[in-house]
Amino acid sequence: MSSLVTASCEALSEGGALARQLDAFVPRPAQLRLTGAIAETLQQRDVLLAEAGTGTGKTYAYLVPALLSGLKTIVSTGTRALQDQLYHRDLPRVRAALGVGHRSALLKGRANYLCRYRLDQARGEPRFSSTEQVAQFQRILNWSGRTQYGDMAELDGLPDDSPLLPMVTSTVDNCLGSDCPFWSDCFVVQARQRAQEADLVVVNHHLLLADLALKQEGFGEILPGAQAFVIDEAHQLPELAANFFGEGFGMRPWQELARDCLAECRSVAGAQATLQQPVATLELALRELREAMEKLPQRGTRWRALAVPAVAEGFDAVAAAMAQLRDALSFVREASPGLDACHARALEGVSRLSRWLDDGDGGAVDAWDIDEVAVAPGEEATPALPAGSDSLFPVDDGNDVLWYELTPRGFRCQRTPMDVSGPLREHRLRSMAAWVFTSATLTVDGGFDHLAKRLGLDDPDTLVQPSPFDWQQQALCYLPQQLPDPAARGYGAALIATLRPVLEASQGRAFLLFASHRALREAADALRDGPWPLFVQGEAPRASLLQRFRESGNGVLLGAASFREGVDVVGDALSVVVIDKLPFAAPDDPVFEARLDAIRRQGGNPFRDEQLPQAVIALKQGVGRLIRSETDRGVLVLCDPRLLSRGYGRIFLDSLPPFRRTRALADVQAFFARQWAPEADSASATASADAGSEAPPFSLS
Repeated sequence: MSSLVTASCEALSEGGALARQLDAFVPRPAQLRLTGAIAETLQQRDVLLAEAGTGTGKTYAYLVPALLSGLKTIVSTGTRALQDQLYHRDLPRVRAALGVGHRSALLKGRANYLCRYRLDQARGEPRFSSTEQVAQFQRILNWSGRTQYGDMAELDGLPDDSPLLPMVTSTVDNCLGSDCPFWSDCFVVQARQRAQEADLVVVNHHLLLADLALKQEGFGEILPGAQAFVIDEAHQLPELAANFFGEGFGMRPWQELARDCLAECRSVAGAQATLQQPVATLELALRELREAMEKLPQRGTRWRALAVPAVAEGFDAVAAAMAQLRDALSFVREASPGLDACHARALEGVSRLSRWLDDGDGGAVDAWDIDEVAVAPGEEATPALPAGSDSLFPVDDGNDVLWYELTPRGFRCQRTPMDVSGPLREHRLRSMAAWVFTSATLTVDGGFDHLAKRLGLDDPDTLVQPSPFDWQQQALCYLPQQLPDPAARGYGAALIATLRPVLEASQGRAFLLFASHRALREAADALRDGPWPLFVQGEAPRASLLQRFRESGNGVLLGAASFREGVDVVGDALSVVVIDKLPFAAPDDPVFEARLDAIRRQGGNPFRDEQLPQAVIALKQGVGRLIRSETDRGVLVLCDPRLLSRGYGRIFLDSLPPFRRTRALADVQAFFARQWAPEADSASATASADAGSEAPPFSLS
């Protein structure tokens, strides 16, 4: 056993440094096994893939050896919220307990930091749409004079999607770099300098991947010096990597370019006369293109979009307008650094649009009309292929999918690689560093093969440490009887009828997770007359919804796919998790469909090799919302009858924690009756418990 393994295990053991210094710390055997494996990986500069169930204590398990190793370590988390929690809460506790003086730094992407130049440009702009925005902008101005780090997260109550943020933060495209008059006071530069000097740097996956993909988010000078990488929430990495190893453009950034051009004109005599007409032309072309795309599906392939004449003409008009703006900027670009940066953005915009529209690039997969191919899980579909083609994706050896997505007031076009294992492997090998990939949801039916392949890991060391919770006592899995197939008409109504007695038994306190926003809206309408406070995704900012749900004590929270992660509610306020359908990926995802077709053409089984593993991991994420501590109790309601009627159902169930399972509503009522039923109902609670004890045992055999 290496010295680092010994020291790490001692620190986390009974009587060790953390037990002595942290009041709430409890040694856990699973945590000790995990920290030992991580310490060995760091010592040997090896690769480890480790699944650690909720409650294992994986954060401390990797922070302790990382701090004791003396290696320059990059810790990457899944979200900015987790990044802040790790840096501001967990890291200081562990560092103080160990008594180490290592320097640490928090580093985010540049869009998270106040840009003094853009703030100055935004003063006096007639771009505020309400008095509330004016007040918020004044608040940002006041804060800008006293902030030390310029992190926009310091401004409580400013929504993540606030239209003010692009006005006061920079991007790779619009940053002036060393030409900026505020360069010496730049918060991004200062954050980068702190990170360069630190022994441990906390980042998020977006920043890590942007830099690996050479997007120059301000982190590239630090990565080469890192000796160890810890990737927390590693299950997210492949999908995120696909975005960063591709390229895209969108309506909103180009609208911001047009506005920035006019803002820069204020300091350059004669520039407005040159740019006003090209800017107006671009803004009009963008609006007309978005209008032409209105009747398209929300997501689809380039082929699908350009098959509509008005859309094709709209893209041509935007391309011409962008080229016109580029040419106009070339005449004034030398007048100021800001106009020079706008010219560079227009130049890049023309190039990206040209590459996306170009039919003759020969290196990209452009799906045919796959949007209309709905493959039922476990079943093969035989879509009509284009004449003369033997594949749904006729371009031969390309790895990219060209697609678009509509937003409420805009669009985004993307070139996305289907397989990112190659570049991920290349960057990892080049680093010569230790790599630890960890999450609560990495395995499918006990194996790591699916994720290891997608991460480009050929033969990693692996470790599974199940959650230490007492699932038999703390939780119950309820699979309702007599629900129709999820594709059948009336499934939504039958679902709500099935859930009402569960919600009555639990007195609310539930999180309902839906496979689609349509199902979520239908359920919200059906439950609005209920006696419990209702919190619906989309009706308020996410953080506000979760806070109000926690404080309500008996609320019902409704969410869709993005709520599978990050809903961390400890205690009785969340005592039921309902999952309406198995979370197979939506059939309108062009990248996913292209990946399935590639597997099919290579002789694989798309359902077994991709659809099923992805759905299992997604289900595990949703299930993980239920039990968050040793004192939590709750019921998991899995409503999809395919869990029992299809052969693949066993793989889902075997991948979950060892719940007690039942098909009897009486068992659910008895589970809650013991803890929450009012004294006046004690007789009925006893009757329910008796009825549950007589229910036939649940079996999959």
